[in-house]
Amino acid sequence: GYWDPLNLAELNFWGAGDDATVGFLRHAEIKHGRVAMAAFVGYCVQSNVHFPWAPFNSIPTNIAPAEQWAQLPEAAKWQIILFVGFLEVYSEHSFILEKYGQTHYMKGGK
Repeated sequence: GYWDPLNLAELNFWGAGDDATVGFLRHAEIKHGRVAMAAFVGYCVQSNVHFPWAPFNSIPTNIAPAEQWAQLPEAAKWQIILFVGFLEVYSEHSFILEKYGQTHYMKGGK
């Protein structure tokens, strides 16, 4: 069994069927777990790791992570966000999955 207090697995997301709904929920849980672990590690080491090159050398390490993010240049923020978006599209696109002999997680893939 599994823990599902909101009974989400009983819903039919986008009319795609139960297998697709469970696949979507499973994949979302894995992705959110990975993001949470990366965020925790980043939060723990943010004041101990200091990159010596610009623009990072101008950001102090003795301030909170949210303040460090606020001090990043706008271009650096967009670079991070667009790279993560690229990874998301790359992992979701059916053409790329088929190239590697895989199927989308909402269509029976892993």
